[in-house]
Amino acid sequence: MKPDKPAIEMTIPELARYIDQSVLKPEFTDQDIQTYIEEGIEFGCKTVCINPSALLLAAELTRGTDTEICVVSDFPFGLGTEKERLYQVEQLCRYEGVTELDIVANYGKIRSGLYEDVRRDIAGIANACHAHGVQLKTIMETDALTLDEILRTVDVLVEAGSDFVKTSTGFYTGGPTKGADIELMAKIIERVGGRCQVKGSGSIRTREHFLTLIDMGVDRMGIGYRSTPVVLGWPL
Repeated sequence: MKPDKPAIEMTIPELARYIDQSVLKPEFTDQDIQTYIEEGIEFGCKTVCINPSALLLAAELTRGTDTEICVVSDFPFGLGTEKERLYQVEQLCRYEGVTELDIVANYGKIRSGLYEDVRRDIAGIANACHAHGVQLKTIMETDALTLDEILRTVDVLVEAGSDFVKTSTGFYTGGPTKGADIELMAKIIERVGGRCQVKGSGSIRTREHFLTLIDMGVDRMGIGYRSTPVVLGWPL
């Protein structure tokens, strides 16, 4: 949704509510995870986006703050069976502080044209999330797909009940990565047509890119822990 005022006129706290700060690198130590969660809280980010193994620590650190927890599931490949994925989602949604969940659509099935399989899988996950009051963001991994596949997938995910459609995991290695490319985001927003929210993720590293996406109507952005202070214009 387009904001009521230009992003350049927003305060740092207002801008921070667009950010899910990514704390997902598998090599992070517990101390790294704590540091970057605490930074996300200090910045005032909407959520910190974490792996399931960090849930207890994240709950302790975010308790009593305005920063919520976004947990990833079957990440970053999205290749679990429907039953496995659904079971994990149901377990994760029960953890303290979890208000949002990001999951990867099986983009191999998208590339195979098996859209009904994708719809059924995500519909079950969306129902499980909503039963616990958790919002679902579904990642398409747009760099792996053609534009036609992306736009058809948007329709499938909206029909399935996903609260957000999201571009990227940030872990794709199968080719060039554009992530939340401005031109692509414009096409996704147009296709969504207000039916759900849009999250841009991947390659958002400059303040100009970040502000442009807000002005376009992107509802949320996944920002790497190094880039959060840059896009916010955080005082050094």
